[in-house]
Amino acid sequence: MSASEIKTQSVYRPEQQVQGSAYRPAVILQVLPELDTGGVERGTVDIARAIVDGGGVALVASQGGRLERELDRFGARHITLPLKSKNLFTMRRNVDALVDLIRAEGVDIIHARSRAPAWSAYFAARKAGIPFVTTFHGTYSGHNNLFKKRYNAIMTMGDQVIAISNHIADHIRKFYKMDPARLNIVPRGTNTDLFNPENVSQERLIALSNQWRLTGEEYVIMLPGRITRWKGHCFLIKALPAVFEALGHRNVRCLMVGSDQGRTAYRDEVLALTRKLGLEDIVHIVDHCADMPAAYMLADVVACPSIDPEAFGRIPSEAQAMGRPVVSTAHGGAMETVLPGETGWLVTPNEVEQLSVALTQVLRLTPEKRAALAQKGRKHVIENYSLTQMAEKTLAVYEKALKGAIRNAA
Repeated sequence: MSASEIKTQSVYRPEQQVQGSAYRPAVILQVLPELDTGGVERGTVDIARAIVDGGGVALVASQGGRLERELDRFGARHITLPLKSKNLFTMRRNVDALVDLIRAEGVDIIHARSRAPAWSAYFAARKAGIPFVTTFHGTYSGHNNLFKKRYNAIMTMGDQVIAISNHIADHIRKFYKMDPARLNIVPRGTNTDLFNPENVSQERLIALSNQWRLTGEEYVIMLPGRITRWKGHCFLIKALPAVFEALGHRNVRCLMVGSDQGRTAYRDEVLALTRKLGLEDIVHIVDHCADMPAAYMLADVVACPSIDPEAFGRIPSEAQAMGRPVVSTAHGGAMETVLPGETGWLVTPNEVEQLSVALTQVLRLTPEKRAALAQKGRKHVIENYSLTQMAEKTLAVYEKALKGAIRNAA
């Protein structure tokens, strides 16, 4: 997140009397399993920066990971604890470690972003007498299993609860009982400085084109995301032959940008389907990409054909910020982030014909219609899904939690 991209409200804790001052900087501790790659981790870092930019003190506790260095760069601090563990004895020890940390650092709020650390954080917050905030990042499996539902329910036990989309808020209301006054909808934020077509140089585009052996003459259909079944890779592959028939040619490349993260059996299944349909020259798994803004710029259409609903789905938001049309399945977070006919297309999950038709329509867009769609898509993300809105709404939730704690103590 760049300093120019985000301006947040101040992060101060109201005090009745602190040496004649009405305010002091708030200390916010976020807890999560690890700090590697992923939406939860990225959001944690973004909010830590917003806290620092607002004059607060940002602490993050996790098992660690590659994003630790980024925290250091803007003045947040990481504390290494075994918060990824689901071992009951380790989770119990984490309670005591968090209480010690809260007291040593003067923590005002503890914010949990995943279930195992949330259980430890909940009991630590109650022991230390500070507000407990949670972010409900997904639907979580097992809500029809009493044991798993009880385990998942910790994410609804915050003094304030954040849902990352209306889809997740509806899920909470359907499966869990909680005071609606504690539920806050804060959509995931997209860095609209990083994902800005004006900030991608020709050199970056050429380097990536060469790496992926693109000529610039072919249509590029891109599916970014992990190589995992629910992302819908096979759904997309099955739709391609009808696209070629409608276009009258096969001058298309379908790039699947993401790592299989050890899911070699599913990767082999994707490649087997590619061979069965005779698409070896069309479909390419290009693995992880370190320059996604440039990757989006090479795409004529970004496909998000997930067969299960996504809690939010960062890909449609990033793609629209880059001015790229999106074809997504009509469920989950995409129902909120994609404007049908204006910034993208929505299709029924696993309806191959619908997906083929939508992809063909995008590839046939005139330059004028493509430019209008790009402008609308970027404007839509800036106004509704920027890092700024996510930061401001999250800090407002912290303020509610602090004010509630002061009222309860009065």
